[in-house]
Amino acid sequence: MPRRSRQSGFTLVELSVVLAVIGLIIGAMAIGKDVQRNAEYTKIKNKFIDQWEQAYNQHYQRTGVVVGDSQTAPRLMVNGANYGSLAVTTPLSGGDMTAVRPPPRVCDKAEGAFMSPRGTAVVDLRDQMTRAGVRMPPGRAEGYEDRYVYLDSNGNPQEVQVCFQWNNPGVANNGEGSGNVMIISGLTPDLARYLDQMVDGKPDAREGRFRQQGVDNGTWNEPGVQWNTNNTFEYSEASSAWGTVANGFKRDEDQVKTVVAVYKMNQ
Repeated sequence: MPRRSRQSGFTLVELSVVLAVIGLIIGAMAIGKDVQRNAEYTKIKNKFIDQWEQAYNQHYQRTGVVVGDSQTAPRLMVNGANYGSLAVTTPLSGGDMTAVRPPPRVCDKAEGAFMSPRGTAVVDLRDQMTRAGVRMPPGRAEGYEDRYVYLDSNGNPQEVQVCFQWNNPGVANNGEGSGNVMIISGLTPDLARYLDQMVDGKPDAREGRFRQQGVDNGTWNEPGVQWNTNNTFEYSEASSAWGTVANGFKRDEDQVKTVVAVYKMNQ
């Protein structure tokens, strides 16, 4: 009798195992992207934002004044040395300063509306730090220590930049808080929320040391608000009104819209 030829092939169990392995690989790749992005965000916090805060504090420790202030007649405000030259209601710091014109911010190679100096300031952040002997974070490159380049969620390059400024006390309509602050531009919405979570323990655009520029300060213990932009907005798209978050319309290849944050300094 002729021998039967056995049919070769995969069993259902074998196919199920293969499909399960493929699913695990795809899932691991998706998770890996999030892990890589979170690692980059943590690096921005630890190696750039925190380092600039430390440089600011070192300047205060070495000179006794904050960045741009006068060592002989300190006002304890950023760029306080240029405060008396402005047309202000009160010539000296102290007293009622809610209506005075604040001194210009201190930046370096300012670009863009949010980083441009207010009034007639000299853009000299790097010069201020260098003269005080303060080592700045490496940043983007030599001479561009105030910048940091990273990729957004669509793989497009974005650039963070820092400046320092002083804000009037009790100002509720600019969302910048009072006192000496660090202005941080070029943050994608998810990076801003990530930093806010790390600084304040929750992503709240209105409350805490880390908040969004342009969001009114809360009064009477009002509830917080969300950051008013998300990753569905492309760079040139208008954001929704503050306090609300709408879905934008973008393609996967678009550059993600960025926001500006205000970080309250301790000095």
